[in-house]
Amino acid sequence: MSTPTWDPTQYLRHAGHRARPFADLLARVPRLPSEAPAVADLGCGPGNVTVLLADRWPAAHITGYDNSPEMLDKAHTDHAGPTPGGGRLDFAPADARTWAPAQPYDLIVSNATLQWVPGHAERFGEWIAGLKPGGTFAFQVPGNFGAPSHRLMRELAHSARWRDRLADTLRHDDAVLAPETYLERLTALGCEADVWETTYVHLLTGEDPVLDWVKGTGLRPVLTALADDPAEREEFLDEYRTALRKAYPSGAHGTAFPFRRIFAVARKEA
Repeated sequence: MSTPTWDPTQYLRHAGHRARPFADLLARVPRLPSEAPAVADLGCGPGNVTVLLADRWPAAHITGYDNSPEMLDKAHTDHAGPTPGGGRLDFAPADARTWAPAQPYDLIVSNATLQWVPGHAERFGEWIAGLKPGGTFAFQVPGNFGAPSHRLMRELAHSARWRDRLADTLRHDDAVLAPETYLERLTALGCEADVWETTYVHLLTGEDPVLDWVKGTGLRPVLTALADDPAEREEFLDEYRTALRKAYPSGAHGTAFPFRRIFAVARKEA
């Protein structure tokens, strides 16, 4: 699967719904070792939720890492610099597949990123080793790869019409691990771990809102693969749109979009 091209504007169209899981994750992070903690946000995107870290830890030095130039440009423009509580917010290029802590961190956090990183659980040991004693590694990932939004996308990409161009483009339902597997992995690394899952039911509005949602995230590899042929891109979107309308019918007040997410908070021994 090639690296998708990201569109910060499209991603931020559902910023409120996307921010809620990160806020719920941060609410479970325990006290950090330092009053002015060093924090790494791995896969920071456009930085719109990275700023929530400065709300929680006003004096923190926070570095957001991402491998998308488009996302980093947006984050730098909108959020980089001193924070009101005396901390600082910086952004830097990095790829979660190879990133390793270059300094001891009080908190390493990742929001809806690790599903893009094959074998990401194998990276946990190095990241936890980079925490200060008593530091925390916390992440959330989508657990909805079996939902119609993703299943229909994969089925269409593997259909006779599209398989030659798209069969190897999308992630499969093993992109994330089961919650109990994350718990086992983190506990085996010597952490006190808290793992849970939540299904949000987002009420989306507008025309074809589920398609609009996935255009900012899960559909990016398809949009990237078909970027050189606008006619084929629209043909795929038309087929996918029709399938989504049946799977997620519009109601009187909008379209209900269930979205399961998996959370983990792992505290290193002090």
